Amino acid sequence: MPLNHLRAPLALAAAALLAGCSKLVVLNPAGDIAAQQGKLVVIATVLMLLIIVPVIILTLLFAWRYRQNSKHSDEEYAPDWHHSTKLELVIWSAPLVIIIALGALTWISTHKLDPYRPLDRIAVGKPLAEGVKPLEVQVVSLDWKWLFFYPEQGIATVNEVAAPVDRPILFKLTSSHTMNAFYVPDLAGMIYTMPGMQTELNAVINKPGEYKGMSSHYSGAGFSGMHFKFHGLSNEDFAKWVAKAKTEGQPLTREAYRELAKPSERNPVARFSTVEDGLYNRVLNLCVEDGQPCMHEIMHKDATRNRAHAAERALTTAAAQSICTPETLIE
Repeated sequence: MPLNHLRAPLALAAAALLAGCSKLVVLNPAGDIAAQQGKLVVIATVLMLLIIVPVIILTLLFAWRYRQNSKHSDEEYAPDWHHSTKLELVIWSAPLVIIIALGALTWISTHKLDPYRPLDRIAVGKPLAEGVKPLEVQVVSLDWKWLFFYPEQGIATVNEVAAPVDRPILFKLTSSHTMNAFYVPDLAGMIYTMPGMQTELNAVINKPGEYKGMSSHYSGAGFSGMHFKFHGLSNEDFAKWVAKAKTEGQPLTREAYRELAKPSERNPVARFSTVEDGLYNRVLNLCVEDGQPCMHEIMHKDATRNRAHAAERALTTAAAQSICTPETLIE
């Protein structure tokens, strides 16, 4: 085949390989939590391959050894054979050891990589210094975009989030209407967002750069375009990024939020210089609309009412028991 005819297939093959490389971010991320999760995937895969590979090899070996017309096909046939202690030990002990190892690994990593657990290190060999305050980022999944509040900095952004390198990040996440999932492959595993509820994710980014964030849970027509940019910045660049939002952005009031919360697709990056006090809590408690009762107030009233009813029932029961004691009946 002429060289010119080979160029198109080679270009397609190269494009496919490059497209596949982006998926390797899970095994080579820029954040410590994601790196630990990637190692967990590798270890679990290797442990399972310790069983899978020998089984595949033996299956092919047996098929070849005892094929038709093979010299081994004429070996003594033992139709009554049914048990071998040595074979049973190999068949059951090897998978059992793998299962125990995977179980122990899962139990340890489930606690160690709990998204609600505050970080005790920022990287391998770098314990978290005492007194370091995590950067708090409040996240709201809208239809179909991401809204980020920075309570310490007093700003908000749409479809863009940034954090200083090597500083712990505490994400607090909720949703306006639809259940969703927040996912930055370089940062940590995905975490769900749900209306009226708050989830948390502790993470850290260790390398400067621009990373892809996305929704990893189908949430309707605009789901495919629900992406955002995550920036890992130096402390100086992060301060400049915050200053830029304060300079170029508009105030985020409840009225502006209600307009922003309307369904829209592939929203451009937007920045807000100020945020109305308590707006995130109103979003979390589903009371952004005027006159709408907040969920935490309703739950507090319900809890108070239930305690009062429980106390009343306890008093009624105690009074009834005092009236119906054996001594009272004898009298």
